[in-house]
Parts: sequence; structure tokens; C-alpha cells
Amino acid sequence: MPESARARVMELSDELRRHDVLYFQSDAPELSDADYDALRRELVALEAEYPSLLAPDSPSQRVGALPAEGFETAPHRSPMLSLDNAMNEDEMRAFEARIVKLLEFPKGGSQRIDLVAEPKLDGSGVELIYTKGRFVQGLTRGNGQTGEDVTVNLQRVPSIPTRLKSDDPPEIASIRGEIVLPLAAFEALNTARVGREQKPFENPRNAAAGSLRQIHNVDFERLGSLEFRGYALAEGRPAEFDRQSEILDLLRDWGFVISPQIGICHGVDEAIHFHERLLSQRGNLPVEIDGTVFKVDRIEQQETLGALARAPRWAIAFKFPPEQAETVLEEIEFQVGRTGALTPVARLRPVRVGGVTVSNASLHNQDEIERKDIRIGDRIVIQRAGDVIPQVVRVRLDRRKEALAEGRRLARRGLPARCPVCESQTVRLEGEAVTRCANLDCPAQLKNNLRHLASRSALDIDGLGEKRVDQLVETGLVAQLSDVFALEEASLTGLERMAEKSATNLIAAIERARQTTLPRLLIALGIRHVGETVAELLTDRFETLEGLLAASPKEVAAIEGIGPTIAESVSRFMADPSNRKELARFGELGVVLAAPRPKSASEETPRQSLEGLTFVLTGTLSRPRGEAKRLIEAAGGKVTGSVSRKTNFVVAGKDPGSKVKKATDLGVEILDEAGLEGLLTDD
Repeated sequence: MPESARARVMELSDELRRHDVLYFQSDAPELSDADYDALRRELVALEAEYPSLLAPDSPSQRVGALPAEGFETAPHRSPMLSLDNAMNEDEMRAFEARIVKLLEFPKGGSQRIDLVAEPKLDGSGVELIYTKGRFVQGLTRGNGQTGEDVTVNLQRVPSIPTRLKSDDPPEIASIRGEIVLPLAAFEALNTARVGREQKPFENPRNAAAGSLRQIHNVDFERLGSLEFRGYALAEGRPAEFDRQSEILDLLRDWGFVISPQIGICHGVDEAIHFHERLLSQRGNLPVEIDGTVFKVDRIEQQETLGALARAPRWAIAFKFPPEQAETVLEEIEFQVGRTGALTPVARLRPVRVGGVTVSNASLHNQDEIERKDIRIGDRIVIQRAGDVIPQVVRVRLDRRKEALAEGRRLARRGLPARCPVCESQTVRLEGEAVTRCANLDCPAQLKNNLRHLASRSALDIDGLGEKRVDQLVETGLVAQLSDVFALEEASLTGLERMAEKSATNLIAAIERARQTTLPRLLIALGIRHVGETVAELLTDRFETLEGLLAASPKEVAAIEGIGPTIAESVSRFMADPSNRKELARFGELGVVLAAPRPKSASEETPRQSLEGLTFVLTGTLSRPRGEAKRLIEAAGGKVTGSVSRKTNFVVAGKDPGSKVKKATDLGVEILDEAGLEGLLTDD
């Protein structure tokens, strides 16, 4: 097996996990659906080619992301899976062929499959639980196994009935559906946010998901604007209802809103025709949709087909092509990212695309600008790729003469020789498509790096959000990452919108972050290509920061799982004099790395000592949570996201949440990390 394949699988896994958190927990996706799908398909292809690289916790095997802190979690009545995608007619025909093969129709008989067609709603999936007809619980999709309990917010959604309209409701009913924000409500919400000088939401999906997950200062008007549309009955199906189409009628009778654009297609040709017809209606619908969902109509056939780890075999989402519109490119500007990458951004004459007004679009990099010959003043075609991030598709070259006749300038915009933020020199490394600001102290880089340093996977400093980071950098209190540990309460209380209690809490969070581990520090430094997996590999090999600083590039590259690209990035960072000075200053300001642990017996020789035991992890652990999870699973245990009567142990780190209280109420044993280590090593 080539080492490059192992390194690429690790890199893709870390990247997909990061984007899962952004999408499912932060409601702030950075990638379009199409770009995310491309990364996931690459990972799936590599795992298929090299089966030994397929890990149980691979993003290819999971739905969504682990629930965020803040809400209690609860298990779904049955797994809440995702759907596989079809991007074109060939993939739809392949879907039908797979079904026909799996159902083993008799030769010579009809092999036509009846499919129910439904709009693919672009919102946030939830499960509603009814007991004897009364609404008792609502969960987000979460990771497909457990979701966040957002019952109190869902009770404010007008289209969710508090009681089912039925004289004989089932004992337990589990209704699946989508929370959406109608386009008219979305526009009104964003207008109000701009008026309050708040950042508008990117799209209705983010606004809907964010509304559901409000904890403090809940905006009841936002919740009242949401709409629930049902599409599945996971539990509680009366025996006489044996088709998906009949289930939709039942849900409507019970009082749920069902999308009116429903149809039954007899075979794939009718399905493709339905999809094309729905696409033509898309711009006139009151809610955003991004495709058509096709499900095998007969429940008996669904049960025969079954499901894979991530998605059922009996359903597929036929995605729409991105919506496009034409407008004028008014300017090209450059933004500076966390790694110093200069990203060109198109400033556009505002235009409506996919139900929202777009005034900016991604240009990716300078090579893309030159390949498409994009010039300021051009008429261009843009699209919302995956209906998230607007992108420039092409230039209307046939309209250039018209533009010149109108007196519009058509200027080319080259890469700046100096950073637009700090005016330092820019560089472009050989073999890379990206130009970067070479100044590690660039304010734009510093802000993004500081947010990264404070993130949960790094030093986990609560209170260092986007606006607070901007404030600290712009007032000069933080000019380099290590300055965070030089902050004092007196200097913070003088800042605008910084109350004494907020300052005290932030200083306390910084104090807690002084005690950390080498993997967390390596992640916090923002070294390119270094995520949780690579940080753990480096720590396993060199054990201490001093050991890593003394390592040669050859020694780093020799680590199994780290390819030459990652090794070069790590070695270049560690060799840079300014970075070494910054690392020394961390130590001078009291940042202490936990001593490397001797490998336990469970790590040297995994045993099944925890077979049949279920664990829940809470609070900040000394090691990355992913590492603790892997150790438990290697010993035969299971890690879940919520505490229940089936939980055997709750492992509590610093500042544990409400899970400890729930464990106490249920009589579940609570362990510290030493207790977990004892279980792992106990003979």
C-alpha cells in the first residue's frame, strides 16, 4: 500500500470531520455540497481500494456530526440515516438497476419499480416523538444515532401539532421531517438582522438550523416563522398502511404539513421526467429545495432492500444542478485566510440566485481567474454551488463589445505583490495554486489563527468568539498568539461591551488552557495539514515538544501515516526562528504541557476488557476526546453521546456539563481519567 494513500485518507478524514462540525453543529458551512461530496467520494474510493484503511469512525461511515455541547442528547428510536446522491440520469438508472438486482424479480416478469417522488427540502432534519398522540420530544438529526433534544424550541413551531388528529393514535409514533424557513420569512429575518447590525444568514437552511439550536435569549419570533414538513413514519405505522405514498396521506390526516409536490413514478423514466418538471417549478416555490427524493413505494420492498451504515438502499436524492444568474463583476478583492492564503473574491452587482440576493462570489485562486479570463466590468454567470457558496461559472465573452460601448472598464486584476491587510510581501510556493502573505503576524492571519487556537479541538478557550477576537487584535492587546496568555483582567474590563464578569470568565478560561497536552498545542498552532490524527502521530513518535523541535525532516517523514507533504510542512514550521521564539514564549507565560504518558497495556496490546460496556465522555479531557474514544473502542467498549440507564460509566474531565448530573440522577458511575485508565489496564 502506498504511503501517500494512507496520508491522503487521514487528511481527508480530518477535513471531512471538520466540515461535519461546521455544517451540523455550527450551522456555518465553508464548503458547497458539491465540494463536500467530491471529498467524501474520494475518501470512499480510497477506502474501497485499500480496505485496511477503513476505520470504524471514518466520516464515510457516519451521518452528520456528534452533537454540540449545550443541549441534552437522546438516542433516536431507530437510526436517522442520510441519503445517497444521484447527480445525473446515469446514476439514477444505476440506482434502479441495483434495486432490481437486489429484489431478485423473476425472469420474464415485470421489473418496474414504483417510486414515490418528493421535493428534497433544504432545511434541518428532525425526529418528533408522540406518545398516545401527544408530542413529547423532538430531536435533531445529530450523528444519526443520537440527536440534540430541542423539544422546547420545536414546541414553538406552529406547524407541529401538539396532539395528533386521530381517535386511535399509536402508543409511540416517530415522525421524521424537515424544519424549513420559507423564503419570505428568510428575507424578513435578514432585513431585521442587518437593521440591528448583525451578520445576515447565508441561506434559509443555516437560519432554520440556527433557530432550532437557540439556548439563551431565544428569539420566539424566529421559531414562529419556521415550518415543519413531514416525510416519514419511522415507528407507529398501522399495519394496513403498506406504501410510502399512504404514509404521507396518513401524516397529512394527523395534522402535519406535507409538501404538495408529491408523485408516484412507475419506473426510472417517469422519475427523471418528474425531476425535470420539479426543477422547472423550483423558482416559484415558497421554500428552498435542492433536488428530488425518490423512495421505493412498497414498505415490504424497503425492508427487503435494507440499509448500509450511512444510507438506505431503497431511497436516493437526485440533486438539482446549481441555480445560475447573470450579473456584472464590479470589483475583485483579496481576503487573507488563517494560513495566509490570498483568496480572490468577486464583488457583484446584486442579483437574485436560488431565492437569495448575492453580491459576492468565490473566484478560488488566480489560476482560475486567468483560465476563465475574468475581468472587472465583465458580465458573468454565477451559481450557488450546492446552493451555499456563490461561484463564477463563466464570462459572457459575447457581451464584452457591449460593455466597451457602454464605457465600462474591463481591467484585469493580478495577484497583489503585497498583502492587502498588512502590506507584507506575498509568496507563491512551487507546485501550489495559492499565493500567501509571508507575514505570520499579519492581523488577518492572526485573527483566524486566534479563533482556531481557542476552538474546542485546540486549547478550548471559552469566550474567544469572532467579535471578541477582532476586538483584541484591533485594540493591540493581542499581536501574536502567545499574547493571549499575557492578558490581564484589568486591561479587558476597559474594552467596549466587556463587563467585569465576562472579563473574569475569559481570564479563568485562559488559565484553564495553560494546562494542556502536546497534541492540543500542535493543533492550536495552526500548522498546515496538522489535525488531530497527525498531532497524535507526532506525539507518539517524539513524546515532547523538545523532541519534535530537535527532529530532522527525515525523522518526521519516516513516521507511518505522515507523507512528505505533511512532513515538509511540520519541519518548515518547527525550523522557523520566529515560530521557535513564539513556542518558547508560550512556556514563559505559563503554558505547561502534560508529561507524556507511558503507553498503557491497552495501547500496547489491545484487549477486549471493556466488552459490553457503554461510556459517555464529558468535559475537557487531558487527551483529545477522539483518542479516548479509540482506546475505549479498542478494548471492546462503546462510546455514546448521551447518558441513559444503559450507560455504564461517565468519564468526566474539567468543567463537565449537565451529563454528570444526569448520571448521578440515574445512578450511573462517574469516573475521572485515572479511573478510565484503571479500567483499561485492569487485568
